[in-house]
Formats: sequence, C-alpha cells, structure tokens
Amino acid sequence: MRMPSRLIGGLVAATLLTQLTACGTLFYPDRRGQIEGKIDPVVAGLDAIGILFYVIPGLIAFAVDFATGAIYLPEGQHAQVSPEKLKEAIGADGKVDNVILKAIIERETGRSLPLDNPQLLQRSGNLQQLAAYGLRPAA
Repeated sequence: MRMPSRLIGGLVAATLLTQLTACGTLFYPDRRGQIEGKIDPVVAGLDAIGILFYVIPGLIAFAVDFATGAIYLPEGQHAQVSPEKLKEAIGADGKVDNVILKAIIERETGRSLPLDNPQLLQRSGNLQQLAAYGLRPAA
C-alpha cells in the first residue's frame, strides 16, 4: 500500500516541478537575457496550458519567461506574415497555391511548414475576408 502513494507523490512532484520551470527557459535557453521583442506564440501557448492545469505554477512560468526574456523571439525573427505578402499566393480564381504559400512562409519566417501533407485541412473564406484582401469572388 505504501508503494502507490510514493508513486503518486513522485508523479505530482515531477508535474509541479515541470510547471514551476518555464517552458521558454527550458526549450530555448539561448534566448535568455533578451529585454524585448516579439512574443513567441509557441512559448506563450505552452505557458497558457500551464495556467489551465495549475494556475499558480502557470503564472510563475509566464513570470519566469518574461523575467529571463526566453518568451521573446530572437531579434530579426517573427511568427507572422503580413497579408500584403500573402497576396502573391492567391491566384486570379481566388484559390491558394500551396507551393507559393510555402515558399513565402519559409522566406519570411525561416520555418518550413508541411503544406503538401495529405492530412492538411483547407477551409474556404467568406466574402468579407476576400474583400479585405482586395479580391473579388469568382465562381
């Protein structure tokens, strides 16, 4: 009977220890020491998941990442692409060319996305989204 309680106690201690250490500090130790920059959405998302499961350790994770600067992307990197640059990937018929889109994302962010994956889900936009990009709907 004593072994299951030790196992559960060890599991709880390990879980709390991982939550008390911030995600960005663990995953990107080379980013420590930055003062400002754009926030990395991956690190912020992982810290937010920590808030969902354990409120206090999640908040501590955010505080540690902001204090150490590990939550910021390295200088010169960003995680988004402006809509003006994405216009190149939209054809005259309003369809997105995945090859051109992949090249634009790789050029702008330095990351390669698996846009040729057969499990990729594509969703169509509405008229307001097309109008925002200066496109006309074509049937």
